[in-house]
Amino acid sequence: MTTAQLGCLCLLTLYQTTVYGQEVIPRGPLKPMTLSVPEGEVESFEIFQFITNPPAANFQLSGETDNIININSDGVLRHIIPLDREKRPVHHLQVIALDAQGKTVEGPVSITIRVEDINDNTPVFPQSLYYASVRQNSRPGKPFIYVNATDKDDPATPNGQLTYEILVQFPMVNNIKYFEISNTGGISLTREGSEKLDSTENGAYNLVVLVKDMAKNPLSHTTNVHITVKENIWKAPETVEIKENSTDPHPIRITQVQWNDPGAHYSLIEKEKLPRFPFSIDQEGVIYVTEPLDREEKDSYSFYAVAKDNSGKPLASPLNIRVKVKDINDNPPTCPSAVTVFEVQENEHFGSNIGIFTAHDMDEKNSVNSILTYRLVGQAPQFPSSDLFMIQKFTGVVQLAKHSLKKKDSPQYNLTVMVSDIDFNTSCFLQVNIIDINDQIPIFEKSDYGNLTLAEDTAVGSTILTIQATDEDEPFTGSSNIVYRIIEGDSGGRLDVETDPQTNAGYVIIKKPLDFEATTVHNIVFQAENPEPLVASVKYNASSTARFKLIVTDVNEAPQFSNYFFLEKVPEDVPVGTKVGNVTAWDPEHLNISYSLTGDTRGWLRIDSKTGEIFSVASLDRETESLYRVQVVASEVGGPLSSQVEFQLALQDVNDNPPRLIKDYHGLLILCHPLKERGHVIFEATDDDLQPYRGPRFTFFFGKDSFNENWELSKLNGTHATLSTKHTNFEEKVYDVEVRISDGGQPPLDGTVYVPVTFCKCESAGSCYRPTGNQEGMPTVGIAVGVLLTTFLVIGIILTVVFVRLKKGGDDDPKLDPKPETQPLRS
Repeated sequence: MTTAQLGCLCLLTLYQTTVYGQEVIPRGPLKPMTLSVPEGEVESFEIFQFITNPPAANFQLSGETDNIININSDGVLRHIIPLDREKRPVHHLQVIALDAQGKTVEGPVSITIRVEDINDNTPVFPQSLYYASVRQNSRPGKPFIYVNATDKDDPATPNGQLTYEILVQFPMVNNIKYFEISNTGGISLTREGSEKLDSTENGAYNLVVLVKDMAKNPLSHTTNVHITVKENIWKAPETVEIKENSTDPHPIRITQVQWNDPGAHYSLIEKEKLPRFPFSIDQEGVIYVTEPLDREEKDSYSFYAVAKDNSGKPLASPLNIRVKVKDINDNPPTCPSAVTVFEVQENEHFGSNIGIFTAHDMDEKNSVNSILTYRLVGQAPQFPSSDLFMIQKFTGVVQLAKHSLKKKDSPQYNLTVMVSDIDFNTSCFLQVNIIDINDQIPIFEKSDYGNLTLAEDTAVGSTILTIQATDEDEPFTGSSNIVYRIIEGDSGGRLDVETDPQTNAGYVIIKKPLDFEATTVHNIVFQAENPEPLVASVKYNASSTARFKLIVTDVNEAPQFSNYFFLEKVPEDVPVGTKVGNVTAWDPEHLNISYSLTGDTRGWLRIDSKTGEIFSVASLDRETESLYRVQVVASEVGGPLSSQVEFQLALQDVNDNPPRLIKDYHGLLILCHPLKERGHVIFEATDDDLQPYRGPRFTFFFGKDSFNENWELSKLNGTHATLSTKHTNFEEKVYDVEVRISDGGQPPLDGTVYVPVTFCKCESAGSCYRPTGNQEGMPTVGIAVGVLLTTFLVIGIILTVVFVRLKKGGDDDPKLDPKPETQPLRS
């Protein structure tokens, strides 16, 4: 056994056999050991008694006794005043056992006494007042001063382990805690302090900091910290303006950022991914533009400047640097297109606006570099004069300068427009087309297109007539194109007219079905018009109208129902003979209608042939069919036509189904026999009704009696319940437990079920063990042998009888049948 093991053994013996204030002293042989003694609790304490064989007459102690530890002649080791761990945490001693003549019997033996710490020292700050400074917006959580206290107690125990907290912050501005302290005594800004600390609002703060140890009954001490708030010079500069396309040597200094203290490392971070990043920063915080910028390519930049310490950690939040690129006039005006085309009618008056000519300039909008002026510098042809047009200098509005134009003079004029900014001129081209005025009305080739007879079932989309008008205005313009409107005789909108854009022919088509019963004769009047308005002096007259008469003939039509389908809702328990719905139809020829049903596969309904009322003729059952569909046939009385529509009867649930087990549980609810402890099985209930008549609101009871001597019944949830045994004395068989289940109907409906619980020998959990020889329906070996012996015996008796009869009467009775009748054996 090693010295350490002996020491642990002695220490264990010490704790098992002694308590301070008791007379029992731990004893043991004189061997190397380590003993633990609490400091400062007892003035005089007997630590251990050493025993030697043969017994020693005296003992001698040496080492770090500090004159407070001694040993007497009986080998009792003791201290005479309280030990102090802070003066000496470990005492290294040597003990020698001597006989009566003073000769060594045993030893020297090393004895170690470890002094156990108690919380007898208050943590102490080395200063009663600390001074510190912090800049506003400094990084939260980064200490700017440490206030470290010391404690003489054992740092490996809670007695010497310290925690810090800020008791008071003065002043408490806006009720915000600006400062926090870590368990190492580091004071830093909180996140709110970093964001809101303002030297102009309050330039200094005083903190009262508490330190305490972590003992059960802690000791504590306080100190004061005076904090001065300094202005933060880590600020984003104003937006920098850089003139575009600078020809000065690059890079060019544009601004500077600076961290509060020297030694920071600066870098730039892009906000957006650019093909090239034209900025840099040096280690003095000076930011440069590294190449000329083009405002038309990008008019502003935004990026971040970052300051980091030597370990690469950010010193504060990044600064947003904004750069605006100032415009110079480096772009000439551009024309809106190679040739801009305007149109003007030949009857337009002096000063009329023809159009707005708008050029473009890529320089900065609303600046002197992009302000444009317009001037006409050319007109071709110059007939009937050279100054037919004018243009507004700043707006580009083109107007007639003298009088109305005539297409016969020239169908087109080509103008040259000079567009200018303060430095550049650009020539643009404008084409003005003279268009014909609408001074001719459309004229029908004939005013009456006669009569037209059509059956009312003529197909929708059929073209029934072609009409034609002509216009003498310029072809294929808004002045000569013709549209046709029906202005009389078609209030139902059953007809429409489509125009051929090449020939101006109008094709009259059927847009909606014709209806003999509604209107038999339509006196149609057409109006021919132009999309372009007529000039003020010209009006449409009778020459622009034409008529025809449409006669509609009758066609026998099938009856029509009032709806596309019919839906009714009734409770499923309505009495037989209840009216459950009604369908209506009419015949366009006003014939009487007879109603009948088809598809009534369950024989639930009948219909009144005259009124269309539908009645129940049998009990309805939602659980059999919740939405019952039949076809109602409406037939003409005396006619061949009929129509049919679907009648849907939605059956609403009533509470007419008692609860039941969700499945057959035979062989599924198994408990192992014999029971070693109380067992339980779970079963589930359902019923065929809908909510709220079914679960999850089932309640469970025992059958006839509310008490069962063998079972307990408890509800798990709305659909499940548990059967639990009250004891373990059950036979190996199936128990059918009668349970009554009640649903959530108003009033509720009960159902009685039998829950089969099987007790059997188990080969695994929930599985019965059945020996092969004893399986139900199969004979055992003994039974099988008995059946075979019985069969052989019967056959032997029959053969013996046959043999005797043949021997005795074979010669006397030639008709004797050698094969006697036998009855088949029945097992």
